[in-house]
Amino acid sequence: MPSPLSRSARVLDRLNRGGRRRLAVAAVAGVVAGGIAVPTIASGFGAEAGAAAAAAPSISKPAASKTGSAPTVRVNQVGYLTESPKQGTYVTKATKPLAWSLKDRDGKEVASGTTKPGGVDASSGENVHTFDFSQVRDSGEGYTVTVGGQKSERFAIGDDIYSQLRTDSLSYFYQNRSGIEIDADLVGKEYARPAGHVDSARGSSDEKVPCQPKVCDYTLDVSKGWYDAGDYGKYVVNGGIAVAQLMSSYERTLNTEGADSDALGDGRLVVPEQGNGTPDILDEARWEMDFLLSMQVPQGEKLAGMAHHKVHDSQWSGLPLKAHESNGKRELHAPSTAATLNLAATAAQAARLFEPYDKEFSAKALKAARAAWDAAQANPEMYADPGDATGGGAYSDYDVKDEFYWAAAELFITTGDKEYRQAVLKSPLHNDSKALIPSGGISWQSVGGLGALDLATVPNKLSGSEVKAVRKTVTQAADRYAADARKAAYGVPYAPGNSGYAWGSNGQVLNNMVVLATAHDITGEDKYRDAATSGMDYLLGRNPMGRSYVTGYGERYAHNQHHRFWAKQIDAKLPQPAPGTVAGGPNSSIDDPVAQSKLKGCAPAKCYLDDIESWSTNEITINWNAPLAWVASYLDDQGA
Repeated sequence: MPSPLSRSARVLDRLNRGGRRRLAVAAVAGVVAGGIAVPTIASGFGAEAGAAAAAAPSISKPAASKTGSAPTVRVNQVGYLTESPKQGTYVTKATKPLAWSLKDRDGKEVASGTTKPGGVDASSGENVHTFDFSQVRDSGEGYTVTVGGQKSERFAIGDDIYSQLRTDSLSYFYQNRSGIEIDADLVGKEYARPAGHVDSARGSSDEKVPCQPKVCDYTLDVSKGWYDAGDYGKYVVNGGIAVAQLMSSYERTLNTEGADSDALGDGRLVVPEQGNGTPDILDEARWEMDFLLSMQVPQGEKLAGMAHHKVHDSQWSGLPLKAHESNGKRELHAPSTAATLNLAATAAQAARLFEPYDKEFSAKALKAARAAWDAAQANPEMYADPGDATGGGAYSDYDVKDEFYWAAAELFITTGDKEYRQAVLKSPLHNDSKALIPSGGISWQSVGGLGALDLATVPNKLSGSEVKAVRKTVTQAADRYAADARKAAYGVPYAPGNSGYAWGSNGQVLNNMVVLATAHDITGEDKYRDAATSGMDYLLGRNPMGRSYVTGYGERYAHNQHHRFWAKQIDAKLPQPAPGTVAGGPNSSIDDPVAQSKLKGCAPAKCYLDDIESWSTNEITINWNAPLAWVASYLDDQGA
């Protein structure tokens, strides 16, 4: 391993190795981050060092979100890639086409046309028109669209509009780490905090956690990992899909022409491990993988090789609450087959990705993956108790065929062993597009598609015809999602069967975008890329709420998400959620009391409140931010 470099030296090294074009531009113009210009470091370094200082990875500092009524002209409030489709939606009672005008920041008209009436949109209950200005490809900021005397929020057109989102969305994971101080030098004083759940004096340390009564008689050190969501629970089934998608974001760059691995490399992200010779995104994944590995039942115990389902407080904690001040009793919960297979799948993937950087860890991960597979085979029906929901979510799952498929796929890709190959080919899910990648999307409860995506894109020992069949499985799902996007008044690639929006619908939208982007990587067909970019338009403001669901992005964005530390709405001394944090989004079932009191009769895509107490519509989770980071990386590559 190379010796650590100083931060400025690391950035200079990146520039000398030909970093992305935006780093060089920053030297003379400042960089745009989260909607405001951030000045470069002043003289004293010389021109090259000045560029390096400006380029140092950091989270953005966005302007405050607008409040008040949402605009009726709805666009992607961040912007549109130069070569991508550019569409918007207008809410109106008019039934005939209306004139629209696109103006630049100086008020000069650069394009015009007429809207296309779409009738009443079932997702919002509103009469809408759509408009298209895809022909405009001039880079710039401050564009607006006016229809019927109503003006949109400002937006940009350019190639680098997702570069900072790539960084911010991945910073989410560092900032939600358990067991480590969050460094002000990396995230700023506002977001810095002491390490959480390492204070044994409070009785809430994760360094020596006992089981619930009658579950086990040992303790485990499970102090690493990411806090799952707005509370301080840590769940193997949510951690599994999240860490897999971070690793896949990096693995995609190794196997896809035009993908940028440098942007995820050493010294490029907001992590304390910068300069250790390992890509920063793998350093972040390693923190969670260490946790997942620590949840495995030790050798010599009755259920050796299985993985405990979760760890959290014995009672629900209130908010706001800083992690290092938490004093709830921590408990390990019973092992489950689903958790064990999540461990098998992610450890197998980690084994191949970390092998060039840490052979010892790679071998440890593969050994754990094999042991987990064997344990799950021996205990195929150990399900998490749906009633075990005090102090944390139950995350029960009575169908683990998809977990077996995913684990077998990852083990086969890594090892090529016949046992795992047979498990893939004989699975009832194999090459069944709707079963592996359902209309509602991949989720912690439906992970088979993760295996299919990797079998379709990562080199493995399936035959050529077998790989072709898996790729067809992926493109068939992508065709469904692309068709959904084309039909939707807001261009969203999401059409749940009963027209209801699921809890965490934004996460489902993002996972559908991952499938679309993968299909584009496989085929090169623009229809998949276009549907994926249309999904990002929805998330960043072209939606029935007229709001960006990503903190710090757009002029009117979610900033009161449910979180115990990022709780400015309750305590002005605490920060709002960090830039790049995605809200769960509309949830037709409106499960929390605040939503129930304010959203009765809501149309599916309007069942949302930007309120810290609305945990069923406005929580944040690792398994929603992971696909956001994956998609931001993909889209930034498209801009390049």
